[in-house]
Amino acid sequence: MTRGEPLEARAPVTLYHDGHCPLCQHEVAWLGRHPHRARVRLVDIQATGFDAAALGTSFEAMMGRLHVRDAENRWYIGMEASRALYAVLGYRRLVWLSTLPGVAGMMDAGYRWFARRRLRLGRWLERRR
Repeated sequence: MTRGEPLEARAPVTLYHDGHCPLCQHEVAWLGRHPHRARVRLVDIQATGFDAAALGTSFEAMMGRLHVRDAENRWYIGMEASRALYAVLGYRRLVWLSTLPGVAGMMDAGYRWFARRRLRLGRWLERRR
């Protein structure tokens, strides 16, 4: 994927999220209040009847990394999914900054670290509340 490709994402995008993840639930709630919420369709991959195979992937793959599909059926996975999502929400300058050499590598590494620990971090934050 090229550096600017997430900036080319076309709304509406479909965000496939884990409805059992406390951090994901928080983000989905924020998206529900966002002024541009119509640009994002939310799909809970934990919902009864969700079929990852129908999308050409597996439930395990979708649980491991964030998945976003745009209006032109382009897939964005992992940190690229976050970038595409925020680009269609209107945060294009921040997305562009996150793709700069050096910054992109740190953001990508941070995303990978977070993705591996998101459930544990979410449970920990819930206990602290």
